[in-house]
Amino acid sequence: MTLRSYQVGFGDCFLLTFHYGARRRHVLIDFGSTGRPKDSPPDLMRRVAEDIRRYCEGKIHVLVATHRHQDHISGFTTSGNPGEEAPGDIIRSCRPDVVIMPWTEDPDADTDAGHATNVRELSLLPFTRTLNQMQTVAASIAEQEKHLRFGLDRRVSGQLAFLGEDNLKNVSAVNNLIEMGKAGRAMFVRYEDEPLDLGRELPGVTVRALGPPDLTQSKAITSMRSKDTDQFWMLQAASARFSLRGAADGEGGDADHPKSAPIFAEAAPLAGHQAPPHTRWFISRMNSIRGTQLLQLVRILDGVLNNTSVILLFEVGGKKFLFPGDAQIENWNYALVEKKEAVEKLLADVDVYKVGHHGSRNANPKSIWNGFVKKRSRRPRDGVLKTFMSTMAGKHGGHSADPKDPHTEVPRESLVAELKKESDHFSTQMLPPRTLFQDFELYRARAASRKRASKG
Repeated sequence: MTLRSYQVGFGDCFLLTFHYGARRRHVLIDFGSTGRPKDSPPDLMRRVAEDIRRYCEGKIHVLVATHRHQDHISGFTTSGNPGEEAPGDIIRSCRPDVVIMPWTEDPDADTDAGHATNVRELSLLPFTRTLNQMQTVAASIAEQEKHLRFGLDRRVSGQLAFLGEDNLKNVSAVNNLIEMGKAGRAMFVRYEDEPLDLGRELPGVTVRALGPPDLTQSKAITSMRSKDTDQFWMLQAASARFSLRGAADGEGGDADHPKSAPIFAEAAPLAGHQAPPHTRWFISRMNSIRGTQLLQLVRILDGVLNNTSVILLFEVGGKKFLFPGDAQIENWNYALVEKKEAVEKLLADVDVYKVGHHGSRNANPKSIWNGFVKKRSRRPRDGVLKTFMSTMAGKHGGHSADPKDPHTEVPRESLVAELKKESDHFSTQMLPPRTLFQDFELYRARAASRKRASKG
């Protein structure tokens, strides 16, 4: 088994290859980015897609889209123009046999479903509809950020822009994933005690879904929105109906929120004019307050979407490889609490860990890290835990001198220090300029595993 880690900046793109003599089976896990490295070419994502197609010889066996954030699925976007290949068209040409997504993406589920359609339960909550409505809010917030920069702290403005854009609906990418699933086999997964049915695609490999739970198993994945529920839903409705752009989602509205005209559509804009001197202080202060409130809302949405992330554990030849997407502790909660004994046993001897959420604090709690008890080590040796992180500093979160506002930088510096101390650690930030990927040999049957130095 080999792992190809692609340099996509702030995003994830990993290609697992299982070698069966002359035959190979390929698993693509995520393909997205919200920020290219400064030295990367403008067509970076297309180059990644072309390399995937070339390396896979035009065939992907299993495609995993862990959740709908742009930094995980934007590469699946198609061009929409006949004869023109966007990165998503290139991936689609690889004809995935199986497409794995979280249960929340099931197109056949009711909008108020608490689970995918293959699970029967009468007690439902309007969670999938909530996700769509919350992304409508994110679109509105991303647009409003452009009009609120006067008076905003630079850090608040940057976070608003990033989180607003990262939480957009990614309609083209999602539709492409759905269509690829229909052409092959779609699996909308939740936590399951039994392995996924992938024996035909990946012979000899056991794949388990450890998350996300659906709402019949745990409602903890919705907890990020509980900080100020009343205020959130009031502003959600307002943003959905009265975006600065008209239709908040830019797609003509929907049944719940039809396309509406901007407020005061007949009023003449003040573009090019400065506000009267006696109002400037007031406008600046109000913009600052508004921006901070919007940032709180979009952070809630960001957390909820991360809590729908697929968590997959691959097992082959006595080795274990954990890929949790951006799953946060609320997502992990069902596996680590309700299924505590079985899951702790599964994770104790993990060999490879894809670091959650690009190295953020909330996706890598100590309860997860401390669970890797058998392979973590401060002494370099064969068999030590390997950790992989795809990230880019300065894009998400930041430092703060205020002790009440803790560090939120991604990657989290204290986490990175621990990863380097107790594992064989790799980050895409280690790659030389304009390096597209790095390959690693993770497992070789009947031989000691070793790292491969191949670069491209």
